[in-house]
Amino acid sequence: MSDFDKEVAKIEKYNQPILDGFKIWLQKANLSAKTIKNHILNIEFFAEYLVGYEPLEKLDEADDQDVYDFLMDYFPRKAMWASESSTKSYMTSFKKFFSYMVETNKISPEIEAEVKETLKEGKQDFLDAVSE
Repeated sequence: MSDFDKEVAKIEKYNQPILDGFKIWLQKANLSAKTIKNHILNIEFFAEYLVGYEPLEKLDEADDQDVYDFLMDYFPRKAMWASESSTKSYMTSFKKFFSYMVETNKISPEIEAEVKETLKEGKQDFLDAVSE
């Protein structure tokens, strides 16, 4: 196993309790099982992007630039299911995920605010990126 693979495995192990906590947080919000599964799958795919294409970032190190780069470039190019509806789904998942991260003191409220502003400002660009 290469050093890179070891580092990826270490980050995936680090991220798992964050993902597990997010799932519990969503369940407490009384969302349907299908909706919860969708949000978890979205954030898991984002986590794969952070370790595979970014400089090995953990979920609690992600910021608005990571979200922007994911929605503008990685997702439209790499996800065969990329569409306007799936992009909107990701945008909702990001809003919920970063709210969870602030509520559990894993990131600062400023990062959440920047992510939400990026999602708002970039919405049309993100939708256009999957329609081209």
